Amino acid sequence: MSMSTIARVFAVSLLALGMFIYPQEVLSSAGGGLALWWRFVLPALLPFFILSELLMAAGFVHFLGVLLESFMRPVFRLPGKAAFVVAMGYTSGFPMGAVLTARLRQAGEITRIEGERLLAFTNNPSPGFMFGAVASGMLGKPTLGIILSSSIYIANLMVGFLFRFYRVTATPRHYARLPSFKRAWGEMKGAQAKDNRALGQILSDSIKQSITTVLMVAGFMAFFSVILSLLNIWHVTAFLATLTHIAIKVIPLPTLQAFFNGLFEMTLGCQGTIQAVSGLNNQVALLVLLMGWSGLSVFAQVAGFISGTDLRFYPFVVARALQGIIALGLSQLFLTVSNVPTSALVIQVPSTSVLFWNTWQASSFMFIGMMTLLFIFVLIRQPRR
Repeated sequence: MSMSTIARVFAVSLLALGMFIYPQEVLSSAGGGLALWWRFVLPALLPFFILSELLMAAGFVHFLGVLLESFMRPVFRLPGKAAFVVAMGYTSGFPMGAVLTARLRQAGEITRIEGERLLAFTNNPSPGFMFGAVASGMLGKPTLGIILSSSIYIANLMVGFLFRFYRVTATPRHYARLPSFKRAWGEMKGAQAKDNRALGQILSDSIKQSITTVLMVAGFMAFFSVILSLLNIWHVTAFLATLTHIAIKVIPLPTLQAFFNGLFEMTLGCQGTIQAVSGLNNQVALLVLLMGWSGLSVFAQVAGFISGTDLRFYPFVVARALQGIIALGLSQLFLTVSNVPTSALVIQVPSTSVLFWNTWQASSFMFIGMMTLLFIFVLIRQPRR
């Protein structure tokens, strides 16, 4: 029996033992993870998962691919079809980008290297989470949502640009043709002709696939909430924080503990940051670092969704670390040049129904904005007669 097998059996046995010893804590943490999923993940993911399935079945990805090839290829070294994944990733947050990237790779629409480039910068927190959960709910300063989201999104685009240099080979150059609505329409009709399913079946398959995916995300969130709860009960994160504090005494111990919590689960790390860190600049710095990193819970989701492809996982990890560091620097720059009220505000947590609606609304505005921006790029690239 190999050491990896022994370690796996030991870890699972230890987890099972902890769940039997601390059933109340397990139920509480799993319920907390599912509550976060209900408030911020379900409204941001389910409608747009269904929409993305319908758009892909309608050939919209091929339509957009023709129009945006001349923009995506020189900037990101990606085909125009990748623009759809970028837009949906910004709209819905984790793990929409991973799901759609895997779909394109399985369909042979992108190469392995292109898939790894695309995966690197299409996974972000949803706008509803940043504005609703963090800026308004945790910090009590809704205006900070602009700084948080700007830092995350700009850092994400910078990572995407850096990854255009990832594994560049001496393959024949792609000469992107100027966008043509006629050619794009023909590509879309051709894609529709290949999919001979009836409209009712397309809608049924879209809903079935979307619900399965969203429920899988709920399972990941509940499971990793339980793991982090047990790690805190066993003082594992406190131990890691203490060891790090011995080496880096300048960082307070509570800050390090919030940081290690965030390495495992982003949302709980963000909550711990508000409680452990003093000073607006320090709070924002750690928040964007953790949101850029995203946490092992999201890592497990992404690994699960790309497991049916040949995409490698390590470029995604490198991209997450890069995004967290770049976002941290950008957030401090934005705080320096902006005027954010620093007085403490009374935090009023909205009801669940209001949070659900606000999350869906923020994602809807982001989707409309991304689609508008992409079509502006198309119009700019149109040849002048």
